[in-house]
Amino acid sequence: MDPVVTERLVLRSFTEDDFDDLYDIQRRPDVTRYLLWDARTPEETRAALTKRIRETRFVDEGDNLAVAVELRESGRVIGDFNLHWLSEELGRAEIGFVTNPAYSGRGYATEAGAQLLRLAFEVYGFHRVIGLCNGRNISSQRLMERLGMRREAFFVQGEMLKGERADLAVYAMLADERDAGAGHAPKGP
Repeated sequence: MDPVVTERLVLRSFTEDDFDDLYDIQRRPDVTRYLLWDARTPEETRAALTKRIRETRFVDEGDNLAVAVELRESGRVIGDFNLHWLSEELGRAEIGFVTNPAYSGRGYATEAGAQLLRLAFEVYGFHRVIGLCNGRNISSQRLMERLGMRREAFFVQGEMLKGERADLAVYAMLADERDAGAGHAPKGP
């Protein structure tokens, strides 16, 4: 993907040089508690990074765009975002995000998420972007709301997470809602 530069961030494809920063995110149980996978070992993070390095563009339905969120000031990767192409027929994608909690509370995830939504609608032409998260993950729900996404459903014990029943919060935004200025999502450059 072509890098996207904001006031404080660079959204770009992953490289081998991102291993230490990605491992710092993926090794943390406080980060992975709501994810489908547990805290990762260095070997597991290396395998994940190898896969993410290849996820740089959309060719076919089912492809994933892996986005490293880098601080412009330091060059440190503080976020691991995704845009997953779910359906060509429906023009649907799913946004996903994981950030390093050491950098939370500063608006970085909102800044990066707004740009990823901009790419989804303006560059890739998706009609609908959804976001899913564990029902206990209040931070992710608030982020999607700050991005202007609408909560569409809350499925009580609707998923299995690490062998236990878990609630699932479902959010979405349509291209014309973003164009109309729905929510608080900044349009970006």
